[in-house]
Amino acid sequence: MASHSKAGAALAALREDLAGDVFAPGDVGYDDARVVFNTMIDRRPAVIAQCVDEDDVVRAVRFGRELDLNIAVRGGGHSVAGMALNDNGLVVDLRHMRAVTVHPAAEAVRIAGGATMSDLDRATQPYGLATTGGRASTTGVGGFVLGGGTGWLDRWCGLAVDNLLGVELVTADGSRVHANADENPDLFWALHGGGGNFGIATALTLKLHELPEFAVALLLFRPESGPDAVRTFRDVIESGPDEVSGGVLYFTGPPEEFVPPSLVGARVCGVLMTYAGAEQDMRKYAEPLLALEHEAEIVGAMPYADVQCMIDDPPGMRHYWSAEYLTGAPDDLVDVYCAAGRSVPVPTGTQHVLLPQGGAIAAGPHEYPVPYRDAPWAVHPYGMWQDPADDERCVRWVRDVRAEVRPWSSGAVYLNFIGDEGAERVVAGLGAENTRRLADLKRRYDPDNVFRFNHNIRPA
Repeated sequence: MASHSKAGAALAALREDLAGDVFAPGDVGYDDARVVFNTMIDRRPAVIAQCVDEDDVVRAVRFGRELDLNIAVRGGGHSVAGMALNDNGLVVDLRHMRAVTVHPAAEAVRIAGGATMSDLDRATQPYGLATTGGRASTTGVGGFVLGGGTGWLDRWCGLAVDNLLGVELVTADGSRVHANADENPDLFWALHGGGGNFGIATALTLKLHELPEFAVALLLFRPESGPDAVRTFRDVIESGPDEVSGGVLYFTGPPEEFVPPSLVGARVCGVLMTYAGAEQDMRKYAEPLLALEHEAEIVGAMPYADVQCMIDDPPGMRHYWSAEYLTGAPDDLVDVYCAAGRSVPVPTGTQHVLLPQGGAIAAGPHEYPVPYRDAPWAVHPYGMWQDPADDERCVRWVRDVRAEVRPWSSGAVYLNFIGDEGAERVVAGLGAENTRRLADLKRRYDPDNVFRFNHNIRPA
């Protein structure tokens, strides 16, 4: 860290030069600026630079380098490990950079680095266009895409990285770099799963797809009916077209009007089938599920951007998540999954999720560092609760789920679904050979590992 007087002068200059706001400890607004969605994370950066454009990002990075500060990057602030913050370092906060520009004729969209999924989905919907986005509307687009990107549309139009057309990046030395298939193609490859290791994405361009209609069937079952419901959903997915997706989740029944009073506050098994198309087509595929005895249902056409908000996390919650990607979902895996569902910590916001892959995910380009592409299913224990007294039981439950499904694990993992689980899991999320290539590129673009608040790739 630089001397106190040098640091003070540099901070004064940053406040003067930055078009956005700068917060340091003691400033009004500092505590609000360091809140992230996971309330287990309580970190105190030395400086938070709320950038409004790419020039601000360049200024902030150069400031951080001048003072030898660790640099964290905040887009949506949705990293479960709190990677958007650090202690005593610099946070480059992109939340004021949220412009989304749709190019309908080109079926492409340019998204500024701080935009959320909701910003993206609401901008593209009026054109009847969409692309794979995260399953929570509050997720930041940048971290989501650069980490791989899975959502309700991925079986139909591929992972988010399969739709990545270009990235505008500020690198560790404050340079501006463009990466696409023709310009810096090796860096472009690294950004297909390598996350924030190579620079700060100030804008991303994504391919869009025509999605004039979208439909869902959400059915609630008592937990004891879970195995039949899950097996039926599995069979629908495995025999259905790529347009069919969704997921199964065990959770605490919320006080919503469609939830029967007897299930409010109790464990529930929910099956959500999504369909990239018209309601009447969706109903054909949902028939086996609708034929099962269930407690409640919502079935019909629904705008995709609205579905994207259906399972948003409420603010002010504590989070601990993990995931295992599976070689398949045979009956014995379903039994183990459902047994773990019947032990979901209740009443909390915790969700026990089973997600299908296949389709366009499996058919997509295999050269990118996303080794979980070939796994047909994923289990995602998603611990979420409010009371610190529940920390131990919720974290233990997530870890137990991972251990119980490990016999079916493919060994690969989607890094956006997990917290800080150590270097071996980072390799599992990128692939061993890919990790070696990424480490070489890291040495070229960030030799000092300035961008280390992420699923970190160390320079080779």
